[in-house]
Amino acid sequence: MDTARFFELVTESFEVLGVLSMVAGFALAFVLAARTWKRTGDGGRAFKMLRNALGGAILFGLELLVAADIVKTVTSTPSLTDAAILGLIVLIRTVLSMSIEIEIDGVAPWKKAFVTGPQVLAQAARQSGGQDR
Repeated sequence: MDTARFFELVTESFEVLGVLSMVAGFALAFVLAARTWKRTGDGGRAFKMLRNALGGAILFGLELLVAADIVKTVTSTPSLTDAAILGLIVLIRTVLSMSIEIEIDGVAPWKKAFVTGPQVLAQAARQSGGQDR
């Protein structure tokens, strides 16, 4: 097997894995949401589970598709057009990933430390305060 064919297979494998992860994640998200709804009877909680699980599956699939595009571009004959197309694809997928992550977490990734940091410190303080008693 020559090198070009090998990298073509690697690229196709990443693409297939990306799509399969999104499809499987979609099915798993519905199963998890249904189980949450059945267990708790809380539709809002089940919907949040659905959104979070589905968002995670989409994020993972997008990462695999970006990897496929990078392998495809790096292993092909270099051209400015291919590099520009890759840059545009990565930019679009990065914006999609960030918007999905913000939707799931409710906060921008670069602001997450400001939101979670004080919570972590407060929890640590409560735990250490409870141990002294």
